[in-house]
Amino acid sequence: MRIAIFNQKGGVGKTTTALNLGAALNRSGNPPLLIDLDPQGHLSSIHGQAPLEANQSLFGFFQEVRTLQDLEIEWAEIGRLIPAHQQLIKVDSIFGKGPAILNKLRYGLDALEETQPERQCLIDCCPYIGVLALNAIFACDHLIIPVSTDYLSLQAADHISRTLQVLEPVMKRRVNRYYLLTRFDRRRRMSEDVRSKLRERYGDEVLETVIAENVTVAESPSLNQDVFRHNPSSTGAHDYQSLLTELIARGCLPVTPR
Repeated sequence: MRIAIFNQKGGVGKTTTALNLGAALNRSGNPPLLIDLDPQGHLSSIHGQAPLEANQSLFGFFQEVRTLQDLEIEWAEIGRLIPAHQQLIKVDSIFGKGPAILNKLRYGLDALEETQPERQCLIDCCPYIGVLALNAIFACDHLIIPVSTDYLSLQAADHISRTLQVLEPVMKRRVNRYYLLTRFDRRRRMSEDVRSKLRERYGDEVLETVIAENVTVAESPSLNQDVFRHNPSSTGAHDYQSLLTELIARGCLPVTPR
């Protein structure tokens, strides 16, 4: 199963969610493959051993000099990673926007999954619609849209919904999407207001789980750690474990926690 994590607004917790959901999967006995599809490479920098050469990153796959399997590197306590490189920013200008390039990641993952069909895949997207984000949307089975609890993020969620409506006739399917509230502060009325408005607009597509504003969630990436390694008893660790449990219950992740 492939889950892309995307929002056209930065700072809403895309990379943090990919990192910690991946760690939660690993703790359940199902180490995933994480793909860093963002030229900024935040997920790869947390790993700590991002490649210096562009052809050793996902850019090499788009150049057709590497397969996805060639690019995988081990990530202790999480699973495997296909890292990003800043050269990914050139994908739009170099390769165009035809059907072949927009479906490239999907076809690559199809081939990769022939050898490991049970492994889950999490895709950390860049915060803008372009060839890279479209690759993730075309390839994924489910889309998680992190929405921090402020009104600009609510507007960004509406923007994504309209974008998906435009894409779906081309894809000939409806993209399953789930809205995840992040940076949720129960002491602030705005958090509840945003949750209420999101539910009014998107109903059951809004996840029950919320990721609370939490020091562990905020500081663990700077230590090259997920929340479970940094502080397994923290609110952040509890929230991401709850997220995994809910996604399994909704059928998004066909895994059985140990």
